[in-house]
Amino acid sequence: VMDGITAVREITRAQGIPVLMFSSLTYEGARVTLDALEAGAVDYLPKNFEEISRNSEETQKVLHDRIMHVARSRPRGRVPIRPVTPVPVAVPPPPSATRSSGKRIGLVVIGASTGGPMALQQLLVQLPARFPVPILLVQHMPATFTRAFAERLNRLCQISVSEAVDGTRLQAGNAYLAPGGKQMLVDSRGQGMIRVIPGDERLHYKPSLDVTFGSAANEFGSRVLGMVLTGMGSDGREGARMLRSDGAKIWVQDEASCVIYGMPMAVSKAGLADEELSLERLTQRLIEELRC
Repeated sequence: VMDGITAVREITRAQGIPVLMFSSLTYEGARVTLDALEAGAVDYLPKNFEEISRNSEETQKVLHDRIMHVARSRPRGRVPIRPVTPVPVAVPPPPSATRSSGKRIGLVVIGASTGGPMALQQLLVQLPARFPVPILLVQHMPATFTRAFAERLNRLCQISVSEAVDGTRLQAGNAYLAPGGKQMLVDSRGQGMIRVIPGDERLHYKPSLDVTFGSAANEFGSRVLGMVLTGMGSDGREGARMLRSDGAKIWVQDEASCVIYGMPMAVSKAGLADEELSLERLTQRLIEELRC
């Protein structure tokens, strides 16, 4: 007698059983999937029946690997949406902010995969409207999902959140989500510009945090603050290496607060993380570091 979202909420709350959702590759399917993730589902797989019929062995491997990871994950239960009080903006904030370390941050880049949608939501809803620098978001998602996710975040957050569009000028107090199936780069000319390019078939992840991190390292160098949140795999490690070589700071989410401690672990084990913090503490540190 329950709908699917209610069932997910009850299963995760009462039983503590990790739930893997199957979602249609539509805008409405994306919205329902995001509701399910907020209700406590650990991860999702798109229902692409054409791909299944064309390559059933690969589909079986993906499903097997995802089930094994989900089985070892930490069911979160429903992620609370914390109420925020709108802050009126009188004067546009400056393009960068002074860090407590004395350096200047001009750009924040955050990447995530499994567990990332709700981790990003929990982090971003607490940022003030006058957040003093732009934010780039890289979440492993299909192309049909990123627009719905950006709209959801924009509705919940004080900062403005949108799906990245090629040629957009970076603005403080705005977060830009990399479109699914493409790569997002940054150009530092002028006040900074987003470049969105087709996803290279040689790269497993589209979008890839390594690509965005590497672009940020080339264009902004030590003025970047990179953050790696929960997710499977090691995307972000090589990009973090480039950022660190240019003097940028890298923070990662700790194992205890991750749904899947894969991406942050890869960065941490490579000796590239300056700080490893809980998701809640990462949010606090971001606000402290940017003095907002």
